[in-house]
Amino acid sequence: MNRPLTALLAALDALIVVAIGIGIPLIPLTLLWATQFGLAVDWLVFWRASGDLWLLGNGVDVLFAIDPTLALRFGLDGAATPFTVGLAPLGFAFVTALLGTRAGRRLGSTAYPVTGALVGMLAVGLLGLLVQLGVRIDGAEPSLVQSIVFPAVVYGIGIAIGYAWAGKRTAPVEFGAASGFRRRLTARWTTVPAGDRGLVALAFRAGVASASAIIGVSAVALAIVLVAGFSSIVSLYEGLQAGLMGGISLTLGQLALLPNLVAWTMSWFVGPGFAIGAGSTVSPLATQVGLVPSLPVLGALPQGAPALGFAGLVVPVAIGFVIAALLRPAYLEAVRGRGKRVLRLVLTAVGAAVVGASVLAVLALWSGGAAGPGRLADVGPDAGAVWLWSFVELVVSILLGLVAGATSSAEPVAKASKATAPSRPSTTDAETAAIHPAPRTPAPGPADTL
Repeated sequence: MNRPLTALLAALDALIVVAIGIGIPLIPLTLLWATQFGLAVDWLVFWRASGDLWLLGNGVDVLFAIDPTLALRFGLDGAATPFTVGLAPLGFAFVTALLGTRAGRRLGSTAYPVTGALVGMLAVGLLGLLVQLGVRIDGAEPSLVQSIVFPAVVYGIGIAIGYAWAGKRTAPVEFGAASGFRRRLTARWTTVPAGDRGLVALAFRAGVASASAIIGVSAVALAIVLVAGFSSIVSLYEGLQAGLMGGISLTLGQLALLPNLVAWTMSWFVGPGFAIGAGSTVSPLATQVGLVPSLPVLGALPQGAPALGFAGLVVPVAIGFVIAALLRPAYLEAVRGRGKRVLRLVLTAVGAAVVGASVLAVLALWSGGAAGPGRLADVGPDAGAVWLWSFVELVVSILLGLVAGATSSAEPVAKASKATAPSRPSTTDAETAAIHPAPRTPAPGPADTL
């Protein structure tokens, strides 16, 4: 595949990504427009809402301005002045990155992966600009710069994951120009001792694995909480009286917020918890919610301090300890025959904790933001607190795991058995035949031949 065809394929992939992202909310909203509103409302209202949701889900802030009379009628504190909504429904970003991964796996097999990535990101940025220009009105205006940059960055992250997933490719043409820089970088990296390179890789693996395991446990815990609070969620659905299509649209909107809820659950396990409005807190130590939006999924929020809230803090500590214990054989191999083991042990644990805490803090930062005027300007976890709590928990648990973890005992046992086994003199085949001659077979007699 030549360069123009690669660029064309990348641009078509970008167009499909944006169309799917906007179509997810637009299709149910269009059905809602046809069934419950009887085509009486201008359809462009639903198009603008879908475009705003897609941009918002990819990290773009939207500036809203509500008529003061309408704000007074709804009783929204602070709604009379323009306010910014920055709470991104991460489900849209997940779809963009997932489709970007698919495109990256396909473009990575071509001879021009750099062209494919650049064209794809530029196309997504251009389409984001067109969506922003098509949906902006006086009452809702997405950020112009963020509409160009943020969706393209999310799509680029997906492409990078797709390239890494595809593995090594056979001599891409475009990588030849960067081979000199790559060789210099590789030469500089090889000057670092092999043991220290192994410790750096070990710290990265331990940090990413710990953060991934904490997020996985949080997702399972969230599923259990939603099942346990099913009755409260159904009651809120019934109280809204949204109808069939309204209920479907509301459910899709909550599914888009599902990654946010996983991140909030992760922050609860780490310790600082999260907020649903200024002055509220949901954490293992205490829960004080107050008035919350009438979103059915929020019916599963705990009421009051949980009885075993402190037990949640054990989860990240236990995860860090187990992962470090499993990686201890690799750590012992990296420090074998090297001095300053205590210093290397501490630096490895600190490096792993920095990596894991940074991953969790970025997820916490992206999952929160302003959800409305007034007290709703503070929703989600505090990224700084998440980083500090998770760093302390991981550095202690990983340090203990690297010290107390199991070793790879098969090889030492085998060596010990060889060392303690009595030595026996080896004999050649000729010596063995001389010491123990083989019995001769007698020649067959006349009776044997019958």
